[in-house]
Amino acid sequence: MEWINDLQGKTVGLDTAPLIYFIEENPAYIETVRFFFEAMDRGDFTVVTSTVTLLEVLVHPLRSNNKELAAEYRDILLNSRLMTLEVSNTIAEQAAQLRATHNIRTPDAIQFSAALNAGATHFFTNDIRLPEIPSIQILSLDALV
Repeated sequence: MEWINDLQGKTVGLDTAPLIYFIEENPAYIETVRFFFEAMDRGDFTVVTSTVTLLEVLVHPLRSNNKELAAEYRDILLNSRLMTLEVSNTIAEQAAQLRATHNIRTPDAIQFSAALNAGATHFFTNDIRLPEIPSIQILSLDALV
């Protein structure tokens, strides 16, 4: 997985889906996402997401009353090397500009904005609907598997 070497020393924005695939061990993606999160844990690069990810990942565990899974998500998002940024006024305003310019959904705009505010050069996702955003390279999970 040579692409991981290109991330050395950089900041990578994280979308929700790769985290779900990692925690819930999705068989189609587990090898790739495990490799990504192990590199993050080693400190090979910095990974950043927003509290939108926390909102999105907790829905299923809360619906199914799976306290263990909810705790696992909270732990990685709030107590690991993964940086989870709150949605500040700056992030919200930049997200609005991204929505206006690129016609993307609010959660995606917030995720991109958080990544850009943290200095991310890459964005790790599996959302094929995302447009190209200047100054950040999309790493599509399906393209990397």
